[in-house]
Amino acid sequence: MTVPPLIVAPSILAADFARLADEVRAIEHAADWLHVDVMDNHFVPNLTIGLPVVQSLRAATELPFDVHLMIEDPRRWAPGYADAGAYNVTFHVEACDDPVALAKDLRSAGAKAGLAIDRDTPIEPYLELLPSFDTLLIMTIKAGFGGQRFLPQLLEKVRTARRHAAAGHLELRIEVDGGIADDTIAQAAEAGADAFVAGTAVYGADDPAEAVRRLRGLAERATTGA
Repeated sequence: MTVPPLIVAPSILAADFARLADEVRAIEHAADWLHVDVMDNHFVPNLTIGLPVVQSLRAATELPFDVHLMIEDPRRWAPGYADAGAYNVTFHVEACDDPVALAKDLRSAGAKAGLAIDRDTPIEPYLELLPSFDTLLIMTIKAGFGGQRFLPQLLEKVRTARRHAAAGHLELRIEVDGGIADDTIAQAAEAGADAFVAGTAVYGADDPAEAVRRLRGLAERATTGA
């Protein structure tokens, strides 16, 4: 799989759940990843979808699945998403007592391993873990609900992570999730993010595919200075 320099990952959390397959196909030829938010009403106060839905969707699209587990006990559930064909499986550091061990399990199951950092969690204690991961997901809102307002102060975590990755020559995708839209994606790109989760900005648009292309263009211009 050829991985583009910048990733736009529409979040189906903002899609019409009664028409999920159609909603995915609407962005299939514009998006890079499909972001799948799994919430358990324990780690976060919301309940979304689980493994059976992911398995069904896997048969409906060729898009790589970027699964974001906002759940307790990810060591129990995360490998199942890798087995179901997810490209990237991300779990929260706040929910896992041995993130490196779970990252190894995910890679062994054939997926990329992602580590998520919630809004109120400092990033510095976890920088030393990053060589074990393929993706670092930094929440730019509080995990648990879509449609929240972007918090620009959280981009300092992105800057810190990007400096650390560059200093250690790490091949690390830095993803931002929360409030990413036309008026915020450039800030995130300038801070060092190279993967962008967008829910309402995509599925709230009249033309979701065009919204994806527009977001990617804004991020590319921010990083190239064009």
